[in-house]
Amino acid sequence: MRQTISLRLARRIALAAQGFGEPRPSGPITRRHLAKVLARLGLLQIDSVSAVVRAHYMPLFSRLGPYSMDLLDTAAAGRKRTLFEYWAHEASFLPVETYPLLRWRMERASRHEEMYGGLATFGRERADFVAEILRQIIDRGPIAASDIEGAKGSGGWWGWSAEKQAFEWLFWAGKVTTAARRGFERLYDLPERVLPRHIVEHPHIAPEDAHRDLLRISARALGLATSGDLRDYFRLSPADIKGRLEELVDTGELMPVAVEGWKQPAYLHVDARLPRRIEARALLAPFDPVVWERSRTERLFDFRYRIEIYTPADKRQYGYYVLPFLLGDRIVARVDLRADRPAGVLRVIAAFAEPCAPPETAAELIDELRLMQGWLGLERMEIVGGGDLGPALLGAAGSGSAMPG
Repeated sequence: MRQTISLRLARRIALAAQGFGEPRPSGPITRRHLAKVLARLGLLQIDSVSAVVRAHYMPLFSRLGPYSMDLLDTAAAGRKRTLFEYWAHEASFLPVETYPLLRWRMERASRHEEMYGGLATFGRERADFVAEILRQIIDRGPIAASDIEGAKGSGGWWGWSAEKQAFEWLFWAGKVTTAARRGFERLYDLPERVLPRHIVEHPHIAPEDAHRDLLRISARALGLATSGDLRDYFRLSPADIKGRLEELVDTGELMPVAVEGWKQPAYLHVDARLPRRIEARALLAPFDPVVWERSRTERLFDFRYRIEIYTPADKRQYGYYVLPFLLGDRIVARVDLRADRPAGVLRVIAAFAEPCAPPETAAELIDELRLMQGWLGLERMEIVGGGDLGPALLGAAGSGSAMPG
């Protein structure tokens, strides 16, 4: 008989594994704090949308509070870097120690496998051109695709220039990596000129061993998860993990369990904490590991969450860029935000309460929004008052916070 875990305990286990089981640090945030969060999460998903702040900066703020974003930037650049970029759960920052565990994916990509179909076709059909771009990186790196004369696309991956496609094929195949960023644009160079020598020269790891280690990272980061949750963390296929979970059960690293209300069997990590209480308060990025797998979010929190950036404005249910609000061990609200940097304003367009929202939700959300405002260096906050929680936010904020009529 499998042990059955209550849904509420499952939430607490998952949140503790994600770093929400302890208070935020009281002093300055350092590289040690960054390393601790990355050791928990395993990666940070990169996103270009800056409606509030680019999403890869948010998980650190959610767990640590206000910190200098330069901390993440410097960790991903320079000779003493501790992070690198690659495809993991989408494009991600990962600890450099994970690089050898993803070589199997680079090797498959170099065979035009497991990458965007159009990019694989380009790599096959334009191999000579790709080789010429690699030669330019060798001679001139670090460089960006836009540094190649004549390189101009029409926006979005579907409008990439030939040069950009060549750079991206080389990146996916592990022939080049990100040396730094210029704004948000990648500067590419050879891995041996970017990453620590011991990482680049690490002995080959068999794919099945790498998949097992990636599942270990996922299981530790999730605490409690289904097979699908564990696969999704690093976008592994069912074939990739065949037999691997059973091996982790046999070694005692994972324990099969049942979770109240879940149809799928689950696995509990041997080191997962089972806290009696979670006292978190955090705004979550759309690509935070707590919410990025939408079916898991619904199973854990009874919270249906979708990104509506590409939904026509008149068809959006909640707004353009909506962040879930975690309070205690529940997601109790969501808020549509915009950082108007030229005006120095954090604009709260709308806020919506979940059925589980306690009476103090508006006051707690206002406090977290003020913390974010200060972190982003914005002079003031303006509350438009939209959504069913909007009026309560206005009341909690007091005078001077409403948008001018």
